[in-house]
Amino acid sequence: MMRRIFWGATALSAVTMLHIAPASAQIASGEGAASVPADIIVTGTLIRGSREDARAPVDVIGAQELQRQGSPTVVELMKSLPTSTGVLGDANQFDARSQGTEGIATVNLRGLTPERTLVLLNSKRLVATGAGAPTVDINLIPLAAIGRVEVLKDGAAATYGSDAIAGVVNFITRTDQQGFRAAGSYKHVPGSNGDFDGSLSYGHRGDGLRFLVAAGYQTRGQLLTLDRAFSLRPYPENPQGGWTQAGHPGSFVPISASGAALGPIQSDASCAPLGGYVTTRNRCIANNPQFDALTETERRGQVFIDITVDLPRAMELQATALYGWSDIPRYLGSPSFLPSLPPSLVSLGGVDRSSVSGFYVPGDNPGLQAYRAQNALPAATAGVVFPTLFYRPFQLGGNPLTLDDPDNPGSSIGSRSSNSTRFTLALRGPLTEGIDFDISGTYHQYSRIIRGADIYGDRLQLALRGLGGANCDIAASTPGQNGCLWLNPFGNAVSGNPVSGQTNPNYVASVANSIELARWLYVPHIQRIDTSLLVADAAISGDTGLQLPGGEVKFAFGGQFRRSTYRFTPSQSADLATTPCRETPINGNLGPCAPSTVGGPSAQAGGAFGFLGTTTATQASGNVWATFAELQLPILDSLNGQLSARYEDYGGLVGSTFNPQGRLRFQMTDWLAVRGGLGTPFRGPPVQYLTTNSFTGLQLIGSAFRPVEVFGTPALKPESSTNISGGVLLAIGGLKASIDYFRYNIRDTIVSDPLAGMVSTLTAGGNCDDPAFATLRQRFYFNGGGGVAGAGICNVGNISRVITNYQNGAKVTNSGLDILLDYSAEVGPVRIGIGGSATYNIEYRTGEESVAGVVVQPGFDAAGKFNFQTTAYPVPRWKDQAYVEARYGPLNGRITFNYVGKMYDQRADSATGIFGPNANIPGSPALPQGTYIDSFKTADFTLQYEIMPETMLSLSVINLTNRDPPFARLNYNYDPFTASALGRQFKIGLSTAL
Repeated sequence: MMRRIFWGATALSAVTMLHIAPASAQIASGEGAASVPADIIVTGTLIRGSREDARAPVDVIGAQELQRQGSPTVVELMKSLPTSTGVLGDANQFDARSQGTEGIATVNLRGLTPERTLVLLNSKRLVATGAGAPTVDINLIPLAAIGRVEVLKDGAAATYGSDAIAGVVNFITRTDQQGFRAAGSYKHVPGSNGDFDGSLSYGHRGDGLRFLVAAGYQTRGQLLTLDRAFSLRPYPENPQGGWTQAGHPGSFVPISASGAALGPIQSDASCAPLGGYVTTRNRCIANNPQFDALTETERRGQVFIDITVDLPRAMELQATALYGWSDIPRYLGSPSFLPSLPPSLVSLGGVDRSSVSGFYVPGDNPGLQAYRAQNALPAATAGVVFPTLFYRPFQLGGNPLTLDDPDNPGSSIGSRSSNSTRFTLALRGPLTEGIDFDISGTYHQYSRIIRGADIYGDRLQLALRGLGGANCDIAASTPGQNGCLWLNPFGNAVSGNPVSGQTNPNYVASVANSIELARWLYVPHIQRIDTSLLVADAAISGDTGLQLPGGEVKFAFGGQFRRSTYRFTPSQSADLATTPCRETPINGNLGPCAPSTVGGPSAQAGGAFGFLGTTTATQASGNVWATFAELQLPILDSLNGQLSARYEDYGGLVGSTFNPQGRLRFQMTDWLAVRGGLGTPFRGPPVQYLTTNSFTGLQLIGSAFRPVEVFGTPALKPESSTNISGGVLLAIGGLKASIDYFRYNIRDTIVSDPLAGMVSTLTAGGNCDDPAFATLRQRFYFNGGGGVAGAGICNVGNISRVITNYQNGAKVTNSGLDILLDYSAEVGPVRIGIGGSATYNIEYRTGEESVAGVVVQPGFDAAGKFNFQTTAYPVPRWKDQAYVEARYGPLNGRITFNYVGKMYDQRADSATGIFGPNANIPGSPALPQGTYIDSFKTADFTLQYEIMPETMLSLSVINLTNRDPPFARLNYNYDPFTASALGRQFKIGLSTAL
């Protein structure tokens, strides 16, 4: 009954109140519209000086509104908006859409992906990052200078061009500041050093000069998984909670002198003592996230300068500059990665060592000798093989290079850093009486450096044969002598688990692995990604001289040129041009690459690293020419319309697109109005998607993470949408309410191949050997396949690597309701406010997706679903926010309620999937937990005290009831896209104007 929507003011108010729908953003729109200067351009139109009359659904979040919410960070703000879901900004390294984006934050209106939301600064474009999804990094927006944020909840490509399919988020800087302003806050997060935010700004307006200089600095404290009990769970509770069969201690197969297997695979005896889980099939499964962080240590800074000079003839010249940077100096990860491909024949000494594909350990390896002394092995054992997907050199015992680290012992430590520089220059003024011109240019450059380390697979094999180390002469073949070092692959090399504190009774100090060997094994893996955007705009706007009954028709007309560049530069170790083969670091071979077995086929040139991707340096660029026009039509005093259109030409195989849009608003009575819109927004393919090179991410396949390469497609077309919206607006005294219907019909969606569908389709039934699926099989690499696409035993557990592409995919239809309620009144000396906003997703239907001519993902409705490894983000049906506020004199108190609806995990559709019987656990029980991801309900409280005019002290408690995020079958046991792992937080802030 609480979900029913009735037509009319009373029922609308009741439904919104009952459903606890927040109105923080939308409530501000009422205040913000009244305070917007008359000479600005409101988001959604190009005509300067036109006032927003609610033709388009625009929410305005003012600076005072943000203060009353407790001055949230941009990530917190975007996560709380009912219209936004699937936001990047918290640690989420196990989701391919988040990898490489650590420290970056995004906006994702409607959950239609961040790439379909256009982010602007002062109505001008910002460059997209090149890491992961090509989206704007809002963490580098200069919040110290922001006066308001405008959120247009509808497509606007006819106005702004590509990307504005789901909507527009426009950050607007202040223009009226006089003097200094300073602000600072500290947020206590239990288990971390907390978060700090400080800013200082100075503004001046007068004597023909206006300028603003603002600087901000933020830090975020590291929060380890160990500091939140929910984030680490035993294997039987959540096998997907970061547990992997490719660990250390690992699982191995004893072999004879002829290389024949002497029995089934077995677990290392040190597995359980070090915190691993021994399955019913005697395999060791270990947990990775215990070495990770839920939030990384982050440092960010921004400097913004805006100077406007009045010129003769009422013209003005404006110049702005923005510099932003972010740094994650200690990015934590697993102690080492699993080698996803077997070693080459070169590292095996040119001899087939075993019929079992994997890493060979000879009988004279000191670690194996010590293991045999402690444990029974078949008498004929002459060596062992660790199958390719069942071993990594370091894990539960930690990374030897960081065991002495006081803060993060045993974790691998990388880093992430970003730099952003942006300049704008604009000249505007009257062209003739009633017509203005605006000429501007924008240049924005963004650099991203991702630093990590991985191990060359062939170096690993050499070390297992006693030929490791920087001073070893491999050709002399003197295992363990003359500078050559042994790698012990067994658990007896490890004294204990540095995270849990568990000790290993099987430890043998004499066969422990040396720091010297570890330094030789770990090789830096560095990627630099540079993107830039150059925009030139020229437009005229003003009066047409044409009169309609409601007033004079106004117009805007102009053109735009955009040039985007992308450059990807890997380190030599990760560049296929310099390190194409597994054996290249050993013998310098640049191809053809050595096989895995004697007489076997040459392996594909996939690089030398065991896990992290190796690719080629890439450069791409693209130009876009556009023309646009807009008319504002005051048809009647009570009826106002807007017509817009835009033509963009991408050239080449991409082609061009023409997109019109229309909006109407009818004031039926003084207190009731209706509005509606119809448009065809679009998104052009990013230039890096049009190359034939690849990006490698890590994704869960079965029970372990595997490298997945995503290649570009030169023939991608722009995606387009038909957007329909309509709403009713109500204003009676202190009551404001609205309900809007939205519908997006997106065609030719630009998506990457859905991995989960590819895996499940190929491995179902007899599809692996069906000729109709042969092309799809070529997208897979399997253990035992010798590095040849499609070769090897085809099953889920045997997949070692997958190839995917960007494509123009299936149609997406998203529809729903936006609901708003705001009521304010004065009760004696107290001013009270109550309100809320909510978004309800009626549907989010996506058509069937095909790969290699095979349907791999049937059409489905993503609304209310988790959408793991599909083409959709998590999309709750309901997302709401409500508040109650009271002001008395210098005191203002506000409590905000946040609600994210429950979601269904479609992986439960399969009776044999992760929710079905698990043969690794005694009794093979079904594991239904997590089928539904529960709703996430939190409450925040902020108290403000105005110490003196323009000086405000604020105290906030975030997540008052200390709610843990709902359980999800993911690595950290919750969904970072929709929930928070921080728990109850306490925040104190002070701001003043000097």
